[in-house]
Amino acid sequence: MKEKVRKKLETAVQKANISLREDVFSLIKSAYRREKSPRGKKALGWIMENAFVAKKRKLPLCQDTGLPIVVVELGRGAVVEAGFIQEVKRVVEIAYGENFFRPSLVDPLKRRPASYGPVLVHIELNLEIRGVKLTVLPKGFGSENKTRLKMFNPTASKEAIEEFVIESVQRAGPEACPPFVVGIGIGGTSERALFLAKYALLDDLRKNAANKTITAWQRKILKKINALNIGPMGLGGKTSALAVKIKTASTHIAGLPVGVNISCWALRSSSFTVSGREI
Repeated sequence: MKEKVRKKLETAVQKANISLREDVFSLIKSAYRREKSPRGKKALGWIMENAFVAKKRKLPLCQDTGLPIVVVELGRGAVVEAGFIQEVKRVVEIAYGENFFRPSLVDPLKRRPASYGPVLVHIELNLEIRGVKLTVLPKGFGSENKTRLKMFNPTASKEAIEEFVIESVQRAGPEACPPFVVGIGIGGTSERALFLAKYALLDDLRKNAANKTITAWQRKILKKINALNIGPMGLGGKTSALAVKIKTASTHIAGLPVGVNISCWALRSSSFTVSGREI
């Protein structure tokens, strides 16, 4: 990995953990202006103050600096070797340590020792870009633990899917630090639906989907979630979620997998793109 790319990746690790994404902060500010619940409004104020202090003092937005995930998107003309992916993992682990972020990864059975790796990497094709796009996504487990998957019958209605999503959010409740961003993956296989749900969290929350039908469905589900009155930090109010994002994939005629991946209000990610020559 060239020095320029390494520096960009180190910066992305720090930025993802200390700076709330611009699209997320923008929606929180809008929610603060609209929120009628005094307690909910106060909670949104705390969130904005937290984000301001974290960025100013270069402190983590949350004590849970998450399981570090890197999404590597390969665009037109991109060629990467296995060694580059291994280097990405190594640089992210080192950057976590140098920034004194909390080591949160353990052996799943022994539950020790806590460390910064191995970092989880997903590789995707994205022919809408040139070069390679890298996104650092620290995923906290207060919200990750609320992930759900359901293998629907192929005859299931959109209403049945909506009910499953609403139920998943209701189960998450205050434990997952609302207001949420809700990612929904529909189609593919079981693991693909779950990844699509997480991948959806990387979309700009202020932009509509390319498909108008999906955009309308996202708004409908968001409206239903906000009617649950969970509210910011579970204190009640009309802002239980900031956005709903849906991604779909072709699936088998005999099935309909649906995955739900929830992010807390601290949806943290940082991306940058490099050309093939820079790698």
